[in-house]
Amino acid sequence: MDILGLVPSFGGLFFTLAAFVAALLVIVTVHEYGHYIVGRWSGIHAEVFSIGFGPVLYSRQDLRGTRWQLALLPFGGYVKFMGDADAASGKDGAAMSHMSDADRRHTMHGAPLWARAATVAAGPVFNFIFSILIFSTFFLVQGVATDLPVVGKVHPLPATSHELREGDRILEVGGVPVADNADFAGAIETLPPAPEVRYLVDRDGAVTEVTGPYPFPPRVSGVQPQSAAIDAGLKVGDVILAINGTPITAFSELRDVIGASEGKPQVLDVWRDGARLQVTLTPRRKDIPLAAGGFETRWLIGLSGGMAFDPQTRTPGPFEAIQRGAQQTWYIATTSLSGLYHMVTGAISSCNLTGPIGIAETSGAMASQGTADFIWFIAILSTAVGLLNLFPVPVLDGGHLVFHAYEAVVGKPPSDLALRVLMAGGLTILLSLMAFALGNDLFCP
Repeated sequence: MDILGLVPSFGGLFFTLAAFVAALLVIVTVHEYGHYIVGRWSGIHAEVFSIGFGPVLYSRQDLRGTRWQLALLPFGGYVKFMGDADAASGKDGAAMSHMSDADRRHTMHGAPLWARAATVAAGPVFNFIFSILIFSTFFLVQGVATDLPVVGKVHPLPATSHELREGDRILEVGGVPVADNADFAGAIETLPPAPEVRYLVDRDGAVTEVTGPYPFPPRVSGVQPQSAAIDAGLKVGDVILAINGTPITAFSELRDVIGASEGKPQVLDVWRDGARLQVTLTPRRKDIPLAAGGFETRWLIGLSGGMAFDPQTRTPGPFEAIQRGAQQTWYIATTSLSGLYHMVTGAISSCNLTGPIGIAETSGAMASQGTADFIWFIAILSTAVGLLNLFPVPVLDGGHLVFHAYEAVVGKPPSDLALRVLMAGGLTILLSLMAFALGNDLFCP
């Protein structure tokens, strides 16, 4: 066996695991801190704040008597409040029976209903807030497109005369007048693919005609994790020159050929930083969400295209950035729920449910594409974790909220026996779901 030949594989595995653990640590810390801080504000004392499970690697106790610890297994975390028998907030009846009324008020089980419900809901809520803040920061830093079709950065492309310049205000493209970005998008839809296009632009107050690249060339602007493209080593900035020997000049041509491929291997000629290379990849069937709702099954290789130039951007105000961040978080949550519904009804494949191996691979892939992509992925994963925890399954936060709702209606919580049975059932459901998702990671194409 060639031991040295395995070093790159072990290096890649280590990088993937490190990225996965880093993403989990951030998300779990945010989630558990939400439980902790709202519980503290509500008068519920936290005895342990743990990131990870199992043997404790490091711990310290603060002035409030809370032990903060880092455990060996970083696949989750918990806050153990006073009066809890375990990390799942099971009731320690023996300990509570010896407490005074004043002490019992500082336990999770003796606090008012509103305090318990707020503490439970805070974990998922903090995940959503964290996602919104990350997305909002991206909008603040990267900006949002202006309403007018003004050229920003022009990307390098092979054999194209770049007469377009940053700051050019596009008045016409391919002879079609454009007044705003909506007009520009409409004009592009009617524009036949071509190596070059004539633009009429306003440049520093003077109207001039210039030659520029096709607005949507076959340039890679994004590579999806767990895709044929990332397995083939394609990168952002690559330009697809030909597919199966046929030259292409528009990303739509690539999309059409892949969509009609029926999963047959495709040969791509690629231009990368002035050099040419050739890759062969096999499209995969994927269920993708539609803007109007629902899903559509397509053959995909995992590439997304972009314009030949970045549109000019403006810096949004903080309120607009937060609004856009909230909209992005809402889109991820609703798309996830829609996907789950369509899997349950059989409309799309259950292979769309990703398990820990798939999430780890995605973590490594996003981290390899850069810090910004990795942070964006953490925000997506934080939304998913918050949403998952709201499911009405015992042992999850959503299950506890259902118990609290029952107590609000009936006037008393479920019996200890009922809670133990329901918690055991919820744990069985959760473990079964995890096993199913793990099976998808191992056996789905």
